[in-house]
Amino acid sequence: MPKRIRLAAPTAASPWTKRVAIPRTQGLARNETADVCIVGAGIAGLTTAHLLAEAGQSVVVVDDGPIGRGMTSATSAHLSNAIDAGYTEIERMHGERGAQLVAASHSAAIDRIEAIVHEHRIACDFARVDGYLYRGDSDTDLEAELKAVHRAGLTGVTMVPRAPIDGFDTGPCLEYPGQGQFHPLKYLAGLVRAIVKAGGRVYTNTHAETIQGGPSAQVTSGNHTIATGAVVVATNAPVNDLVAIHTKQAPYMTYVVALRVPRGSVPQALYWDAEDPYHYVRVYSPGATSAFDLLIVGGEDHKSGQVDDTAERHRRLETWARQRFPMIDGTEFIWGGQVMEPADGVAFIGRNPLDSNNVYIATGDAGMGLTHGTIAGILLTDLVLGRANEWAALYDPARKPVRAPGEYLKEAANMAAQYTTWVTGGDVESADQVARGSGAVLRRGLRQSRRLSRRARCPS
Repeated sequence: MPKRIRLAAPTAASPWTKRVAIPRTQGLARNETADVCIVGAGIAGLTTAHLLAEAGQSVVVVDDGPIGRGMTSATSAHLSNAIDAGYTEIERMHGERGAQLVAASHSAAIDRIEAIVHEHRIACDFARVDGYLYRGDSDTDLEAELKAVHRAGLTGVTMVPRAPIDGFDTGPCLEYPGQGQFHPLKYLAGLVRAIVKAGGRVYTNTHAETIQGGPSAQVTSGNHTIATGAVVVATNAPVNDLVAIHTKQAPYMTYVVALRVPRGSVPQALYWDAEDPYHYVRVYSPGATSAFDLLIVGGEDHKSGQVDDTAERHRRLETWARQRFPMIDGTEFIWGGQVMEPADGVAFIGRNPLDSNNVYIATGDAGMGLTHGTIAGILLTDLVLGRANEWAALYDPARKPVRAPGEYLKEAANMAAQYTTWVTGGDVESADQVARGSGAVLRRGLRQSRRLSRRARCPS
């Protein structure tokens, strides 16, 4: 029997962050002026910057970290028009016309990514692949979903007996042709090069301290100011909004593992189940000389900040995958990301509610951040330039989730519960009341802090 090789521990990061040549950028070191200032250098911010620059606008992009190192680098990199919420649910909440706009906009996003890749010759492993939605252990009615999908305009979707995976019988599933996948950071690197070539300026490690709209719109960072005609905030959760949007969406953590499988052993495609918690799967080939592919498996979502069992979530994903893909030969990467889930399943893209008319946001990725981010680029470019866009009302951040009142009220109540400590007293009124060797909660204005007595922390 051959000697088994000891495998290295998995890297706690996504495969997208490894060996990617991102164009060099610097922090903001002077005052700037631009037609549009974009806060956030993920796919939403950079797509918006690229399309605005292409339309002749002067743009400045700022990000308080490196290019794409927020949620764009935490994605599993599916490009899909098979909306996470399902078209049966989208049609219930937005009507048949709304479902058609959802399908059309996500399809247009994949097309736009493909066109940008070809136009700028971006080597980012872009490929068109098919997608397969199957029931798993759920009772999802695939027949009803297929009818809703067809009403939404995706008439090429069909029911097939199973997904094309040897040794794993998924059972009946919906086949979505013409989906896509790519390497997200290689794609962003290409976008940055295109933006700079068009005259745009990109500043990283630059924290947007204040964001102000109106006639004297500006973004400040340290001692420097960017005077601008409009501001786009594309930071996953908008940093310039305290109430209007945060009561209509909720943050969820999602987890991902990248598992080694023999090269070519799993067909290149996108796979999704309808279980609770659900799972999503794709294949990534690290390179032509690699002896293995990476099976990227995600899921095990939960509300952010309300569960603390990351290692267990990754273990469950690997267990689930090994039961279905017995050829797995180890874990290469583990990571996680945050998904903003809107109450009605559709992103918020447009003018920021309760703000000046020249301040825009993009948030509510609903687990489809790459296509929603590209939709944001297309739609926000039209809004800034005053062009009509039939998607505007669907994605309007000011909309009320009137057909999802239960989800809206549940999320609003859950969010409010997280702030109960802001209005409750401390255990003691002063540090002098804390007994030696014990701890207590002390309120200071809106803050509560746990403190040990001085004598307990400094033993003699």
